Parts: sequence; structure tokens; C-alpha cells
Amino acid sequence: MEQNPAESTMSQVQRVVLVLSGKGGVGKSTVTTELALALRHAGKRVGILDVDLCGPSIPRMLNIKRNDVHQCDSGWVPVYTDAEQTLALMSIGFLLEDPDEAVVWRGPKKNALIGQFVSDVAWGELDVLLVDTPPGTSDEHLSVLENLKKHRVDGAVLVTTPQAVSTGDVRREITFCKKTGIRILGIVENMSGFVCPHCSECSNIFSKGGGEELAKLTGSPFLGSVPLDPQLTSCIEEGRDFMQEFPGSVTFTAINTICQTLLQNLRAT
Repeated sequence: MEQNPAESTMSQVQRVVLVLSGKGGVGKSTVTTELALALRHAGKRVGILDVDLCGPSIPRMLNIKRNDVHQCDSGWVPVYTDAEQTLALMSIGFLLEDPDEAVVWRGPKKNALIGQFVSDVAWGELDVLLVDTPPGTSDEHLSVLENLKKHRVDGAVLVTTPQAVSTGDVRREITFCKKTGIRILGIVENMSGFVCPHCSECSNIFSKGGGEELAKLTGSPFLGSVPLDPQLTSCIEEGRDFMQEFPGSVTFTAINTICQTLLQNLRAT
């Protein structure tokens, strides 16, 4: 019997987690990147599949310059961030001639590439594969699900900011998860307060607690809050590992707690 390509390239991937957001600009890719780094520091082998086709920002966040994606017998070889090959990434950003090039594609072409990303990337052994998706609930999300469900999807992490306009959009994302049968592993409230770079005190310059309240109202797990932190912002901008550089910070503790709670929720699946 012929083996399904998605099964062969993902057969050694233990867990698959979608990272979703109801709207753009809430820091979904930032949360994906920092979760991946936190998981790696926890001793896990991690992959990121960046299917945000119109805004592939994760290569820059991990300071991976344009790489030619190589082929092996089982498919595309992902790009590794470290010599030990503990963090792997596949992104459309590696396939563009110019990083500033706009991806102006119709749905069928996007869906075909997503299908290739799922079935043709030779991930090898991974403890967790994080899938960074576009904002909203579009054709691309359905394409990701259709292709990944041939293997498995363990659940989704939903990212919001504290404001009502963002949590309202996440309600729709929760409805999407329920309609498509995706388990919600938890909600992350990003940009929750501001960490002063001088005294490290956290001030609530925006509203606070919207993500936690939404989790209670919808019966979803709340993973935790990540504050606005200038140190995290500079690391993301310069492609540095925040989790390695600032282990004593409030933000490190917040991200690490989210990571550990996510691992607990995954073990419960």
C-alpha cells in the first residue's frame, strides 16, 4: 500500500499546534517565535511552519537570512536556526527572490503551496510543530486543516490583545475551532501591560484581563499574559534569542509559564 506523503514527512512529528488570531497586529508571530524558543530551551525539538503567506515575518524574527531551500529524497529540508538542529523553520520567505516582494496570489495557488508545505517538508524528529497561520478564518486556514488532518492536529493556541475589539475577533476564532473540531489548548493575552525598561515595573497602559475573561466566558483554558517589553521588542527586531538573554525578566517568566502550561495541556490530549 502506498504511503500518504503527509504521513511519511510528518511521521516523526509528535505534536502539531496551530497558532491563530482573529485579527492582524496582535503579535501572533511574536508569540509563535517566543513559544518555539521557550520549548527549545525546555529541551524540545521544535519546528515552525510559517503559512502566513502574505506576511512571513518569522525568518527575520529568528535572524535567518534568505536561504536556498534544499531538496532531499523525502522532500524539502527545513532551515535550522542552530547547529544542533533543535529549531527548524519553513517559510514562504525562503522562496521569494526579494524579501519585499508582495505575494499577490489567488486562493488556489496559495492552497497548493500550503499543501506542499504540509506534505513535502522533511521535518525529521520533532516534539512540537507550531503552525503560524494568517489572521482571521480564511480559505488558507481550511487548506491547512485539510492537509494537516491527514496526519494530526493536537489543538490551537489563540492570541489576543486585552482590548474588546481584539477579544471580539477571537470569539469568532473560537467558533471556527468548534465548527472544525479543533481543540483549544489555550488563549494568550499579548501586549498585556508595559514593562518599564528602567525599573521593570509593569503598568497597564491598555485595558487588562480581556483574554482571561474571554477564556472564562467561553470555557477555554487561559495560558497567560505577555506584557509589552522593550527588551523583547529589540530582540525580535534584531533576531536575538530573548529567552536566552533575559532569563531574569518578568516577560521571560510569563512566556516560560505559558510554555509549561501548553505542554501540560498537550500531555492531556
